[in-house]
Amino acid sequence: MAHKRAQDMWRVRFQAPPEAIEAFETALDPLVDAFLCFEIEGSLDWQVDAYSEQKPDLPAIHAAVALAAQVAGLATTPEMEIEHQAARNWLAENLIAFPPIRAGRFYVHGSHITERPPHGSLPLLIDAATAFGSGEHQSTYGCLLALSDLAKQNAPVQIGHGRALDMGCGSGILALAMARQWKIPVVATDIDEESVRVTAYNARLNGLDAYLTAFPGDGFTSRKVKVGAPYDVICANILARPLCSMAQPLTASLAPGGRVILAGLLQRQEAMVLAAYRAQGLRLVRRYQLAPWVTLVLG
Repeated sequence: MAHKRAQDMWRVRFQAPPEAIEAFETALDPLVDAFLCFEIEGSLDWQVDAYSEQKPDLPAIHAAVALAAQVAGLATTPEMEIEHQAARNWLAENLIAFPPIRAGRFYVHGSHITERPPHGSLPLLIDAATAFGSGEHQSTYGCLLALSDLAKQNAPVQIGHGRALDMGCGSGILALAMARQWKIPVVATDIDEESVRVTAYNARLNGLDAYLTAFPGDGFTSRKVKVGAPYDVICANILARPLCSMAQPLTASLAPGGRVILAGLLQRQEAMVLAAYRAQGLRLVRRYQLAPWVTLVLG
């Protein structure tokens, strides 16, 4: 994936709670060229940076942000900083800002890291790109820890046996982790076609494309997802309410003795999500608390 050349950029910056990020991304997507979000240390809010190569349509930006705030149920519209930035290779700088991440057995690193992976680790090459998921967020990190611990327990699959599903794959990092760890067929799907493209690219980059099938689809309504079932491991790093709404079809797609890894939910949303899956007969096996987020393993 080629890096953008150095050029002038316009940046729209504001802060928002994590549960509202999806609404802002949806509203701003037609108006900007790139949408990035980062956690703010010591704060429950995230920082949003939206970039445009041309001067953005400011009235449209203001209207989109105001509408997204209303949809997300925020009491006020975030205050924005809009500034012109002189030519710089902003994507390359963004790549360098991501140090390698060790999550259990997994070693997630960008292409700018030249050191050899630690002995015994499972390396995953993931560059910051246009799809969410490079391992630095607590939800993704919690899923990687959960996958690593499942392998230590030799559950629910042995190497070379079984199937796995990454629902809402983003960059494909969790699908790649399952393929790397178990050497099994993995289905990766996302409603966002760009995420599917990035996932397929990352699979080739990591030499795992023989194990991975990626395609766009709307959750468990996708025929291709149904054809691949049942799955021994299902990862769904999405948001709390979509996780609740897919509890029944997700559970129906799980193989006997399989495991479900749920993430993208805040600690205050845990009881709601657990209730939806307990109603389907699943039980809590383990939880990973990475405040303010939590990752749940069910079976």
